[in-house]
This record gives sequence, structure tokens and C-alpha cells, in this order.
Amino acid sequence: QVQLVESGGGLVQAGGSLRLSCVASGDTFSINAIGWSRQAPGKQRELVAAIRSDGSTDYSDSVKGRFTISRDNAKNTVYLQMNSLQPEDTAVYYCNALSSSSHSWGQGTQVTVYG
Repeated sequence: QVQLVESGGGLVQAGGSLRLSCVASGDTFSINAIGWSRQAPGKQRELVAAIRSDGSTDYSDSVKGRFTISRDNAKNTVYLQMNSLQPEDTAVYYCNALSSSSHSWGQGTQVTVYG
């Protein structure tokens, strides 16, 4: 089992930046990829960024060029640097980890962009 705890959400003005953190614990050696997904009110959850065990990354078209996913293996932490935030980025952001036997989710962190 993998446990995930997100932090770093908050209220930010349009054009601003936030950095989200996701700390993984438990069976971290089994993780093949970690992603950040988001869900806005009334909308489906969407995957916006992911990083695989080999370090390769993927981004959704909606955040490409503005968001950057990275990791610090020594700290078992994955980050999502979000720049040029827009009101449409407002959502609950969830960290999720995919292993060969499970798909784990964190509790989510709220990001609200105003203006």
C-alpha cells in the first residue's frame, strides 16, 4: 500500500504561482508513476501531469508550458510547480500513485485562482 499526502494549495491571483507537494509513504518501491489530477466543481477529474519511474513526464494540453512536475526521490516527494495560473485552474488537486497492484490517491488540496 502507498499513502499520499498533498499540501501547498491555496488562494492565488490570476497570473500567480503555486507549488504543490505530494509525500509518499509505505510501499514506495512499487510505484511506477505518480500523477497530479484535478477536479473542478461539476466536471470530471482530469490528469494534468505525470512522472514515471524513469523520469519521463507527460502533461495535458491545458497545462503544458505552465505546469512542471518533478520529484525528489530522497524525500519521496513529487512536486507540481504551477505558473501563470488562471481561474480555470481552480480545482481540487489530487496526487495519485500507480503501481502494478494498486492505484492510490491522496486526500486532495484546494487551489483557487481569482481575478
